[in-house]
Amino acid sequence: MRSIREISGRYHSAITRLRLATTASLLILISVSVINPVSAALTRPTLQLNITSASNATEATTTPIPMQLTSQRHFEVVTPLAKGQYRFYIADKQRSCGRSFAPENPAPLKFVQPIPVSDCALDSYFELDIRFAGDYQFSISLAGDKEPAQPAATITVRRAAKASQFVRKLPEIDCLQWDGQPVTVDVSELFADGSLVRDFYSQQTATVKRGKITLLPAPQSGGLLLLENADNADNADSIVKSKPLHWNNAIIYSLLTDRFHNGDRSNDHSYARTDDGQQNIATWHGGDFKGVTEKLDYLQQLGVDAVWISPIYEQVHGFIGIGDDRGFPMYGYHGYWPLDFRMLDPNFGDRQALREFIDQAHQRGIRVILDVILNHAGFATLGDIQDLALPLAHATEQLPPRWNHWRPGANDRWQSVNQYIDYWNKSGWQQWWGKDWVRAGLPGYEPSGGTELNRSVGGLPDFKTESTRQVSLPPFLLQKAPSMKDSQQTVIEHLIQWNVDWIREFGFDGIRADTAKHVEAKHWLALKQQATLALKEWKQQNPDKKVDDSELWMVAEAWFHGVEKDHYFDNGFDAVINFDFQDPALKAAQCLQRAEPLYAMYAEELNHGDGYNLLSYISSHDTRLFFSGYKNIELQRNVANALLLLPGAVQIFYGDETARKAGPDGGVQDQGSRSDMNWNEITGARAALLKHWQILGQFRQRHPAIGSGQHRQLNAAPYSFSRQTEDDKVMVVFAGNR
Repeated sequence: MRSIREISGRYHSAITRLRLATTASLLILISVSVINPVSAALTRPTLQLNITSASNATEATTTPIPMQLTSQRHFEVVTPLAKGQYRFYIADKQRSCGRSFAPENPAPLKFVQPIPVSDCALDSYFELDIRFAGDYQFSISLAGDKEPAQPAATITVRRAAKASQFVRKLPEIDCLQWDGQPVTVDVSELFADGSLVRDFYSQQTATVKRGKITLLPAPQSGGLLLLENADNADNADSIVKSKPLHWNNAIIYSLLTDRFHNGDRSNDHSYARTDDGQQNIATWHGGDFKGVTEKLDYLQQLGVDAVWISPIYEQVHGFIGIGDDRGFPMYGYHGYWPLDFRMLDPNFGDRQALREFIDQAHQRGIRVILDVILNHAGFATLGDIQDLALPLAHATEQLPPRWNHWRPGANDRWQSVNQYIDYWNKSGWQQWWGKDWVRAGLPGYEPSGGTELNRSVGGLPDFKTESTRQVSLPPFLLQKAPSMKDSQQTVIEHLIQWNVDWIREFGFDGIRADTAKHVEAKHWLALKQQATLALKEWKQQNPDKKVDDSELWMVAEAWFHGVEKDHYFDNGFDAVINFDFQDPALKAAQCLQRAEPLYAMYAEELNHGDGYNLLSYISSHDTRLFFSGYKNIELQRNVANALLLLPGAVQIFYGDETARKAGPDGGVQDQGSRSDMNWNEITGARAALLKHWQILGQFRQRHPAIGSGQHRQLNAAPYSFSRQTEDDKVMVVFAGNR
């Protein structure tokens, strides 16, 4: 759920900050601690950005970068940054009091919004998480002598503007060259003389003679031969379908329901949600369960074993303001701002639509993964305050009848919507989640902490999952559904029950655990145990609807986790999302033989002895789209080879297979990765691209050895390798680039 980490955090520290400034819309969206408003008057000082890589802070040195004075009290500088974590502050050369700008205590910095800082923070810094390599603009605006009520300064960090038509040149790389002629390859270690071998890509066959075969790779394959035993080829599909899925070989298709396909336009504007009249970067676009159901045949043709949809819960009803310039409204279209865990969001559809989707997926042998949130709730937006009748609004006479229809005036930003929310009303906020449920920077609430387990992720209300106190349902949930049965449980027990109920009712086959490292590990184990029993019960009651008798599968999202086996696997998890493959995927896409060290290492780690599983990807809703890097259709074809031949489970993010382009992001990093699925563009080159992904996906699905077998390089030129289990074997040949 990196989506909420890159929006500016909201009101959890807002009460302190709003007492220091008169412009609520400027400060309310920032998830940092602020600070002493007393400032020294500075006249044309010399300032510099001091930045250090935090990835290796013990050895890294702080780099001072002079800043340019662009107006009387405004400095800025643009500098390139690689992907990673950094620490920075802005100060004069001596880092003297009155000219040293940072938070009073080390704090994470969120992009785009101006953040108030102290001018005498001598031992502090900002933490900065860069997930997209590129040029970044750092700017600071100093307070003047006539502004005693304002903070000493505000610091803003954003990606530097770049030309929208710019296409980067691919780095040069040495690779095998293929002349387009038939390829002779030694297959003796896998196929006996006299046996018939088939290239699954082109459907050509050849008989092994003296340990060799000669075949012509299909021109559109990128120089690939996908070799299997032709004598068993006709039975491969039935053999795979007769056995439980080996999750180390799974293809999981990840999608944001709202952005995938609109199957029911009647539910597009629930709770008076509406377009913004601009680019609609973060409004609801209309995708729903019915839309995903209509595309299940498409997913089946892609070789998909499981589909991971975004969280299904009822989301916050309204929006927050965010972004550059005048900003834009951001709703919970992505699913990670839950309001009511017991209800479906009507924009996604009703229970019957969800049931039909899961049943139809199961009929096609496709499993469905539930995205589970235990860490946080969504914001209290103006729309929620109205719909839940919470006494937390003022100046309502200036609002339209449906508060979600508010638009900023000529001198406003979208962030100005916050001026209508009463952040000082202690009794009113207790009618929301309440202090026993969440941490939040609100009157009467405990503030968020400084550890992974108690800090606010992206400024969102942090559930007290560690609490042993028995609590009733929060007041607003009881008001929403008075007939719902209340119960005394701990916060985490309520959350686990709500999520397990979805599995018991609908038969979800797996769980993707959002923000796993921000919740105590023992609670994920408890969730896994209860969810496993719930799925077993559902399968017993619905024997004609299940795919097979496999137990529930669970994968963790733990940001920056790579190829290692650790405590997650001792606490219910079957796999962890692998954040280490996205970068090396480029070299492997340019030249498949460059993937050999990764293939060998992954297979050794995952498929030997007491192995484990990863879920690797090239694009995601939290990071960049692979296609956005170079906008190269051929490269997008070749990265399918690198990804879909990888050991361990793999994730296709919707549109990887069709070269979906990023949308506008309004200065908020990962919003561009959530553009609408490009159904209308699948013609010509993109249709051929999709066909390539389908062939690779079907080949992988037919052969469990690809993801779960032992890997062995067989030849260097042409590059070839085998994957083999006790009852399955394949050979892949890469002739080279044309």
